[in-house]
Parts: sequence; structure tokens; C-alpha cells
Amino acid sequence: MKKLNSKLFFIKSALIHLFLSILVILISWQFFEPGAYNFMHKFFTARTTGSDNIVLIVIDDKSIEQYRWPWQRNLYAEIFEYLNSYSKPKIIAFDAILSSLDKERPEADNQLFNTIKNIDNLVVGFSPLMQDYPPDVDGKAYSEKFDKKFKINIDDSAYKYNYSKYRSLSRFPEPYFNSIKYTGSVNTTANTGGYITLSDQIISVDGKMYPSLALRIYMLLNNTDTLSLFKNKILVDETNLTIPAIYTYDGIDNYTKYYKTYPNSEYSHKKYSAIDVINSARNLKQGKKPVIDPEEFNGKIVFVGANAKASALGLEDALPTPIMQKHPGVDIQATNLDNLINNDFVRQTSMTQDVIILVVLSILVFVLIAKLTFFQSLGILIAIALGYIVFSALCFMNGIAPNVITPLAIQLITMIFGYSFRFILEGRNKEKIKQAMGKYLSQDIMQNVVQNIDDIKLGGKKAVVTVLFADIRGFTSISEKLTAEEVSVILNEYFTEIEPIITKYNGVINKFIGDAVMAIFGEPIQDINHAKNAVLCANEMLKKVDALRDKWLFEGKPKIEIGIGINTGEAFVGNIGSEKRLEYTVIGDMVNLASRIESYNKVYKTNLLISSSTYSYVSNIADVIKISEVTIRGKSKKMDIYEVLRIT
Repeated sequence: MKKLNSKLFFIKSALIHLFLSILVILISWQFFEPGAYNFMHKFFTARTTGSDNIVLIVIDDKSIEQYRWPWQRNLYAEIFEYLNSYSKPKIIAFDAILSSLDKERPEADNQLFNTIKNIDNLVVGFSPLMQDYPPDVDGKAYSEKFDKKFKINIDDSAYKYNYSKYRSLSRFPEPYFNSIKYTGSVNTTANTGGYITLSDQIISVDGKMYPSLALRIYMLLNNTDTLSLFKNKILVDETNLTIPAIYTYDGIDNYTKYYKTYPNSEYSHKKYSAIDVINSARNLKQGKKPVIDPEEFNGKIVFVGANAKASALGLEDALPTPIMQKHPGVDIQATNLDNLINNDFVRQTSMTQDVIILVVLSILVFVLIAKLTFFQSLGILIAIALGYIVFSALCFMNGIAPNVITPLAIQLITMIFGYSFRFILEGRNKEKIKQAMGKYLSQDIMQNVVQNIDDIKLGGKKAVVTVLFADIRGFTSISEKLTAEEVSVILNEYFTEIEPIITKYNGVINKFIGDAVMAIFGEPIQDINHAKNAVLCANEMLKKVDALRDKWLFEGKPKIEIGIGINTGEAFVGNIGSEKRLEYTVIGDMVNLASRIESYNKVYKTNLLISSSTYSYVSNIADVIKISEVTIRGKSKKMDIYEVLRIT
């Protein structure tokens, strides 16, 4: 039954551990893993700057100082004309959403539209919107027109994407719509912590799918317009690129691998000020030396965007990412393309891998705690935790993102449960041992040992105690008439009845000697009335034997009487034996005297005899008869002993 209870206790503990582990996992994923991901990504993943083949032209604070915002569209036209006429970039990406016309300066708009109309390698941005088209807009007609011109082929026969939280598209003005040839989504979605850790490679608007700005550029670079969707990946047809895909409510995403920024810069790709490009274009027209040599952009992919921190008009386009709190949006778009071109992604561990790590770690923790000592197991478990942190850092350095906090949290909670289970189980086992040993030793001696467990040694002290000896009269002749089993039944019942009486009066059974009992009063239980309690105990023992004798005679068992001898005096109390085997006992002449006094019960046909030293303590509670000048074996002088007749 006890074994079954231990199993039940283990099952209950395991279920509680499982419940708390699930709770810890959910909390960790929600509140701690995003921060851990950012930290590991910043210090171990983002170790190099972005590709030299991708550069940025940014409308920055320097640009706004010369031309106040909002810019006239002809300034954009000058940038695009410079790139198209004087340089030879592979692709030009416009990270901006143009959704209205400049009614005050239509000539500036026309200059822009006429310029980009002649650029065949320009990809511009659009944004998906969660609200419907305005009532005065024929949204269906615009969507069909947009699809006809810009839609790519997405084969979803292998895996269907059924989420579509976006309801409409940002609308291009008609002249701008007619001038551009390629477009891609510039949408970025923050995680629960507010950080941009994912790239929305494909978004769905009212059931129709569109690529990101970076993905559209990559497809244009590789002369393909077809994608294939699979359960865990996006395959760009006619290329070797496989994008690890995460299907979310926001879109089909992948983890973005960010790069280290340039010294004294917030950009991970080389950045040029837009005003320097404009001034370069003007200088070239005038035959002057440009501020920026157009060859800087030859063969490069050029992103054009805005990020002016000093502007009070909301021109700062910066979002929190794992590597910085205000990461320029145009650099985020460039980073996404950098990942695609170099097949350089962060791959999150799968749910199966995460579960395997957690289960193996939990089992390992339990095994170590069960097999090793506390300090050995604790040391190894600390080493395992540190090793896992190092392992995680190495994974992040190689573009793999395991959970960092969750396994450590599970290890901690498993350690708490493991050590608690071990200590509770050991406590139960110790209690069982105490109970078992208490049947061989006195419970009070056992308690004294437990209380002084760290100070157990040979030796003791001198103390005034009272020793009681009780012996069954004529036990030898009785045992000859009975079988061994019958004798053991009688002795067991006798000892079972008198043990509580001795305990009741603060006595401690030192040992059973055949049919005799030796009890100590005054140690180890401190009791100033030890002599009185010993006599009261003896009196009650005699009454109990009278009751047992009547019961045994009725059962046909032999008549039994006991004799009790009590002596009080100074003795040595403590541990004797060897370093490996100890016994708590009382040694001294007064102990021998108590035994010899008990033996005189046979001589004088008495039941309870006490020494004169004991009588001096109990004279006010006991009626006695003095037996004078008794010769005690081993004593040169005769002494007085007393028979206790009754307790008054």
C-alpha cells in the first residue's frame, strides 16, 4: 500500500509539473522569448554589415534643411533621372506610397511621371489596408485594374493560404499608375513586443495575394513572375531560392536576418543623402563635378526612401527591430532583399524540435537529481544551463533561432519539482526509518538523536537519574511449559501494555532483557520529578499486570506476577560503544543497585521495592514498609530498602 501511495504521489507531482510547465511555456513565449530573441540576434546574428550591392538614397535631415517638407515631386524626378541617365543601377526601389496629386504644382507631378515612365527597372511601393474602399470609389474596378497590371503568378495548389485581413489597396493616382511598371508591398508587421522580426513576403488582400517590395525586386532580378506555396516554404520558380515560410494572419512571413550597422550610422547598408544626389545631377547638367560619382551606383540595387529625424512633419520612418529601437524603414526593406539575394535567413526551430528539447531536458534533470548528490547534480545542472546558453548563441550565429528562455525556465521548474520530490520522498523514507528504528530504540532516544544529528559521538555526562527494573517472576519455569510462540505472544502483549505507561511518566525504555525491562527517568527527557514519576509508573504497571493476569487466567494462560526495583542516584548517561556502533544507556553503580533491589522481590515476596535514595524523593506520596539491613551483593555495608504498599 505504501508503494502504491508513493506511485500516486509521483503521478500527482508529474501532473502538477506538466501543468505548470505548459503555463511557463505560454508565459515565456509571450513575454520573455521576444526579448531574448532580440538580444541574441543583436549580439550573435547581426555580425556583418549588409551587402555592398545594395545602397540607399535617403531624404534625411540634410535634405530637409535645404528643401522643406513636403517636397515637390520634381525633386524625386531629379533623383530618378540621375540614376537612369548618369548611372546604371540594376534595380531602383521607391520605398514610398504616392496616393495623391499635387494640385498646387501639377507641373512637378508631370515631371516625375514623365521621368519614371522611361525607367524599366523601377519598383515602387504600395500598402494593403484593413478598411474597405471609400464609398465614392469603385474598389472592385480598381482591384481588377491593379491585378491586371501588377499581379504575379502564385501557385497555391500544394498549400492554401486562407487568411485575408486586408480589405483594400492604397490607390495610385491615374498618371502615376500608368507610369510605373512594377510594385510590391512595403507593409511591415510588428510582433507582440512591438518589434519588426518578420518580413511579410506575401500579403493577401480580399483573397488575392501580392509580393513584398523586396520579393518583387528579387523576382525581377531573376526574370521570373511565378511563386509556389508549400507548407513550410515559398519556392521562387526558376531560381534556387526557397524562403522558410510562416503562415500568419498578417501574411506569409519569414524571420528577417538583420545586419550590423555602419560605424556612427543607423543604417546597415551604405547610405547617401538625397540632396547630394540632386546636387550631383544638377552639377552634371552644368558640366561640373558631381558631389557623388554616378559610378557609385553602377550595378547596384538602389532604394530611395525618407527618414528625417529632425522633421516635425512625421517624416521619420523608423521602427523598432532586434538591433535598434529606431531602424530606418528603407533599411528594413533593403535588409529583406539582402536576405533573399543571399539566401540568408533566420530559421526558427520547429515545434517538434522545441518539444524534444524540453522533454529531454526535463528527463535529464530528473535523472541527475535522482542519481547524484544535491551539490553534484546542482553543479552539473548549472553547467547544462550555461552550456545551453552557449549552444543558443552558436545557433544564432549560424542563423538558427531556438527558444532561449523557455528551456531554462523549464529546467528551473523541473529542478524545483525534482528536488522537492526528492526531499519529500527522502523525508518520508527517513520518517519510516525513524518509526521502524523506534520499535528497536526508544522514541525519545530516537528524537534526541535526530535533534543532535550533527553532534553524535562517544561520550556523555553525569546526571542524577532514576532507574527502574521490572522482571516477570518465575518466567523460566513458565516458558518451559509453553511453546516459543506462546511465550512470545504473552511477552509481546505485556510489553505492549507497559510501554505507554512508562512513556506517560516521562520514562525511556533503555532495553528489553528477555522478560525484563530497564527504564530511565530524568534523561534524556529532563524531569525534576523523575523519582516520583518512576514510582507512580511502577504503581500503574502493577495495576495493569493485575488486569492482564485476570485476562490471561480466563484465557487459560499461566499466572504471571512482576517485581519492580527502583533506585535514584548519579550515573553516567550517554553514548557507549565504538565509532561505528553506539548505544545510548546509563552506566554506574546505581544501575546495578536498581537491578539487585528488584531481585529482592523474590526474597521478600514483594512487588515493588525502592532504595532509600528514591524514598527520600517520594516519602510524601508513598506508604512504605522499611526492610532494614539488607545485604546487597557487591556492597560491603548493609542498607535499607522500602516496599511501597500504596500511593497516597
